[in-house]
Amino acid sequence: MSALKFSEATNDKRALEEGEAFTPRFDANGLVTAVVTDASDGMLLMVAHMNAEALALSIETGIAHYWSRSRGSLWKKGETSGNFQNIVEMRTDCDQDAVWLRVKVTGHDATCHTGRRSCFYRTVGQKDGFATLSADGSVPLFDTDETYRKKS
Repeated sequence: MSALKFSEATNDKRALEEGEAFTPRFDANGLVTAVVTDASDGMLLMVAHMNAEALALSIETGIAHYWSRSRGSLWKKGETSGNFQNIVEMRTDCDQDAVWLRVKVTGHDATCHTGRRSCFYRTVGQKDGFATLSADGSVPLFDTDETYRKKS
């Protein structure tokens, strides 16, 4: 659990957009969107969500933490795979409802649970009136079956 606290979000637009207080505006589910890019080359690695605890732990530890909506739990990125996201810089947008993390990934330099560097490994297109997906050629950088094997 983190000791870091956030002040309540302000309705003062000038203070929100120009002030020095980080007062994240969490949505109705208590989350802010986190956009994650590689600090070296700017590649988009993933988009996730953070609750107040994940955001505070990320700031305090320098390692990205997220809130897993599917599991309903806190998630320290890399805890299972070894592919930790070390935060080089964190920014917030003008209305403080999203954060941008520039990270250096350790381990296999993979962010996606599929073993790929980025979660964005398919392009969207269309064919015969249907939306389609096409692989960009990315391949897994580690054995996901071995890494995420369920403990029985």
